[in-house]
Amino acid sequence: MHLRRVKASDREVYLKMVHDFYHSPAVLHPVPDEHFERTFEEILRSDVYSDGFLLEDEDGRCMGYAVTAKGFSQECGGQFVWVDELYVLPDHQGKGVGTEALRQLQAYYPDCKRFRLEVEPDNEDAARLYQRLGFEVLPYRQYVMDKF
Repeated sequence: MHLRRVKASDREVYLKMVHDFYHSPAVLHPVPDEHFERTFEEILRSDVYSDGFLLEDEDGRCMGYAVTAKGFSQECGGQFVWVDELYVLPDHQGKGVGTEALRQLQAYYPDCKRFRLEVEPDNEDAARLYQRLGFEVLPYRQYVMDKF
């Protein structure tokens, strides 16, 4: 499995996977498809805020995708990467693809001081994976205010 940056010709496969992910039990609520389009356009436009990757096997077949968001945190003393989405297609789940994707993401951002991600409370398989890889549960409550 290897990561490669999303390119314009990936639009259809990327948008289908994102739609499937947001209509799966791994997500608490659906998100409008227009948001997926905007994210795709942003990751093609610039790498300032976000990066998008396809997870592929050795023959170039798609196994999933990842989207990251980047920022700087005083708390951790430097750049952080939020693994906003990591989706492994159902046929490839439980085969180490998620583990390898997270390892490659860490290698892609060598100067990153912290990696963050979130998991829906009932997604116990993902939570076990993240904890096995060294991610710690933060005791924070997270709040959001959407403005759209």
